[in-house]
Amino acid sequence: MSDIHTGHTGHTEHTDGSTATRRRPPRWLLLTIAVLFGLFYAYDVWEAVGNLVGLNELAQSLDTQLSAFGWAVLIAGVLLPGVVYAVAYRLGRNRAFGVQALTLLVGLCAVAVISLDIAVVFSLARLIV
Repeated sequence: MSDIHTGHTGHTEHTDGSTATRRRPPRWLLLTIAVLFGLFYAYDVWEAVGNLVGLNELAQSLDTQLSAFGWAVLIAGVLLPGVVYAVAYRLGRNRAFGVQALTLLVGLCAVAVISLDIAVVFSLARLIV
């Protein structure tokens, strides 16, 4: 029986000179996780587009228009989920499927918190005028 030593490179080295490498999860599983979480991020984009259109129509019905700040916040709300998804996917790729799923979940939670903060801190009344 040989002794096992773990080197700082992440490989397990046996005293007989052989090196064992960690097995990567199947690519299809990583892509499935990315696509499933991508649907939630896409829903956030859809929701942000609905806010953009709905608030624009509301402003027009009140005979006014969205301010430049309002447009900036609403457009940022549309772009935010895509940017966060890209960053979370990049950080989680080529890792274990649990780590990838957790990274995408944390990104999704961050998008939800930021969207909620935008809605609460910058009350909708400030976006119009």
